[in-house]
Amino acid sequence: LADVEIEATAGGGAVKAVVTGDQKIVRIEISSDFFDGEPDDDDLEMLGDTVTAAVNSALDKARDQQAEALGPLAGGLGGLGLPGM
Repeated sequence: LADVEIEATAGGGAVKAVVTGDQKIVRIEISSDFFDGEPDDDDLEMLGDTVTAAVNSALDKARDQQAEALGPLAGGLGGLGLPGM
């Protein structure tokens, strides 16, 4: 899973987050046309919120892919008597 890259976007594609299947952030890309002119405090706050949304979306997709890849293995762990399994 460490070699699998998953990407997600937010803000209509203005921000893209790329993570690995083992949930490490590879890169964050921000479109140059995200701002019209010089950003103010509200713009910067919106950028932070949009980056957070993109990263969370990418990590959610990575968890889904991880569950899919490990599903057959994880399904067999329930009989071990481990809490939460």
